[in-house]
Amino acid sequence: MEQIDRMIQEYVPGKQITLAHIISNPEPELCKKLGLKEEQRNSLAILTITPSEASIIAADVAKKSANVNIVFVDRFSGSLMIMGDMSSCESATKEIISFICDNMGFAKPKITRS
Repeated sequence: MEQIDRMIQEYVPGKQITLAHIISNPEPELCKKLGLKEEQRNSLAILTITPSEASIIAADVAKKSANVNIVFVDRFSGSLMIMGDMSSCESATKEIISFICDNMGFAKPKITRS
């Protein structure tokens, strides 16, 4: 009988925002795949946060700090997507990072853009 090696992966999240990216004027095909209406297409901010439950806090901070819509939040994966005009997405993303990192001790990411 052939021996099969098995690997067990364990996920041990740190307190960090691993991705903070803003897409200006996302492509129509991308918006369609995400289920977004054409008139919603402006700017899209994407964040990934660990531990993942902090994405709920980040969504709340985003709504309270800027005129953005929550496109997607997943408390299991830590994914958050917000949409609005460029300055609102930028403002909400900066406020999320400030609140989560400065008040909760998370590692601060660089915001990237495309």
